[in-house]
Amino acid sequence: MTGLAHFESCFEECPLVAILRGLKPEEAVAVGDALYAAGIRLMEVPLNSPDPLDSIARLARHFGTRAMVGAGTVLQSGDVARVRDAGGRMIISPNSNPQVIRTAVQMDLISCPGYFTPSEAFAALEAGAHLLKLFPAEAASPAMLRAQRAVLPRQIKLVVVGGVTPAGMAPYIAAGADGFGLGSGLYRPGDSPDQVRAHADSFVQALRSL
Repeated sequence: MTGLAHFESCFEECPLVAILRGLKPEEAVAVGDALYAAGIRLMEVPLNSPDPLDSIARLARHFGTRAMVGAGTVLQSGDVARVRDAGGRMIISPNSNPQVIRTAVQMDLISCPGYFTPSEAFAALEAGAHLLKLFPAEAASPAMLRAQRAVLPRQIKLVVVGGVTPAGMAPYIAAGADGFGLGSGLYRPGDSPDQVRAHADSFVQALRSL
């Protein structure tokens, strides 16, 4: 299975990306299992977390093809190979750096850069991005997303990230969002697996009710 096919399979099963900022390697598998039990199949460990490559490696070994694991806050193209070597298959960034995007695509990794304006979105797509991350959503209304969706290619998946709550997903879905990246509303450093499972259940159930 290609990287893109694996991603699309996981995204179709549940279009939520768990952003595990601050995750420690020793808790990675237990937190990952809690997310998986709730139905989440896409997991991101930001590179500004403690020992992020170790956490990525542990999650990737544990889940194999059952889930897709990647890195967030990837700002330099030199980090892409290190994420790949750890077993990560997604390269997620808060910005649109063409060099990072091209490097990820060349390595058959999923590229998901952040954008805020149409100019940033089209530049990212020209560099080869597989999907787009609207960030920060706190500053982007559903009306803004709807206007952007009118010009962005419809086949490109778009995930909304930043301050997302279970109750707040419906307006973005109606405006054209395909999925969401979930940060502190899903996981905070120190949360137990049971807490993470409860948070994940709330998001998954809210999404499935739409």
